[in-house]
Amino acid sequence: MPFKDGAAGQTGEAKPDSEYIDHASGQAGPADEYAYLEDTPEERALVRKIDRRILPMLWVMYIFNYIDRTNIGNAKTGGMQADLKLTSSDYSLILSIFFIGYLLNEVPCNMILARSRPSRFLPAIMFVWGCMSIAVKGVNSFGGMVGWRFCLGLVEAGFFPGVMLLLSCWYKPAELSKRVAMFYTASLVSGAFGGLLAGGIITGLEGVGGTRGWKWLFIIEGLITVVLAVIAFFVLPDYPNTTKWLTEKEKKLALIRIAAGNISAEEEIILSHKEAFLASVKDLRTWGFLLLYNLITCAGTISYFFPTLMTSLGYTGNKAQFMTVPIYAVAFVISVITGVSADKTRMKAVHTLGACVLGVISFVICVTVSNNTVRYVFICFGGAGIWTATPIFLSWMITMFDGREKRAVSIALINGFGNLASVYGSFLWPSTDAPMYHIGFGVTTALLGTAAGVTALLKWAYGDKGVMRS
Repeated sequence: MPFKDGAAGQTGEAKPDSEYIDHASGQAGPADEYAYLEDTPEERALVRKIDRRILPMLWVMYIFNYIDRTNIGNAKTGGMQADLKLTSSDYSLILSIFFIGYLLNEVPCNMILARSRPSRFLPAIMFVWGCMSIAVKGVNSFGGMVGWRFCLGLVEAGFFPGVMLLLSCWYKPAELSKRVAMFYTASLVSGAFGGLLAGGIITGLEGVGGTRGWKWLFIIEGLITVVLAVIAFFVLPDYPNTTKWLTEKEKKLALIRIAAGNISAEEEIILSHKEAFLASVKDLRTWGFLLLYNLITCAGTISYFFPTLMTSLGYTGNKAQFMTVPIYAVAFVISVITGVSADKTRMKAVHTLGACVLGVISFVICVTVSNNTVRYVFICFGGAGIWTATPIFLSWMITMFDGREKRAVSIALINGFGNLASVYGSFLWPSTDAPMYHIGFGVTTALLGTAAGVTALLKWAYGDKGVMRS
């Protein structure tokens, strides 16, 4: 019986039941008695059900993942720097040491996840980092804060790449851009309102119970994180063939549609951890996508300096903080619209390149025009270019590696080394370069321009998985 491959647009002979593999769990799954046809009413209903069950929980989890790693900046201005007697270099070390731990544990975490249950693994690490946040109450020295941040990086390392791996086991390549874009908007919401939340906690709880307001920030946000982790334990699914809220018919359809989009000879081989690691590092795609993510992430360090840039545009006090909100709002709208378009057209690489070009044009205007209103508008569009390129890149990248084990390692390597850009990218905006910040805007423009070129090269070399071909 013929079946239609929805991801590749190819037609072939249907495989017998035993040949349909659930590539998320490595177990065989029975095929349905009818041929798989893409975009049927049954499939659309199934995807909507998956969306409702998975995306909202992951979205909320990512908000607090992002808040719990970035609230260190709010704590600094809320009294931590004075209490711990931190110099500028001390604070820089506290910031950067997180990403060292993050990098070291990315691959091991995803290797564990690939052989375990996401519904247990992701809430478990969230519970641990929430407890660690609460434990900041006992940190009273520079050394203690450095050690805490390093360990936090070790624990949080498994979350983001773990989510990417989980999504790739539930959605076809042509469905991922929109979902990853929606998931990624959690970081934009966190960036827009995390500061307001921190301000309320630090000011409102200063001195309560003999505890400084900046410590209450970690305690309150840690408690919320712990509660969410417990909820996620009961909400998150594992893989299609083990999920209780799917009917037997829905399980069969979920397995067949993913197999139709991803099946390959390499996918059917279960690799050991060592074999998967070697397969990943020997694949030039790993290093090409790693380079591209590093470029985009380094450009994204501009977000650390938005309040500073607002001050250079003439905004002061609370208004400088409030003026950062529209930047994230513009990015939210453009990234979601572009994500939908990338899925509909199945041209992820092209949309990634277009977002990079939007950033290049915007930041060139920022560095050459002196009118502050114009500069503010194009800071908004430049930020949107970066935060549009990131989720579409991620949804493209995770479809380019066959095999669950190899994909897990590749995602972890790319995400880990990509985030190292946050260490050196923070030095691109020296205060001596105010108010035009030629160095920061110039280097960011160069990074995005290079990213556009690398995107084009990767598209030419490896194509765009999920593109309809004749």
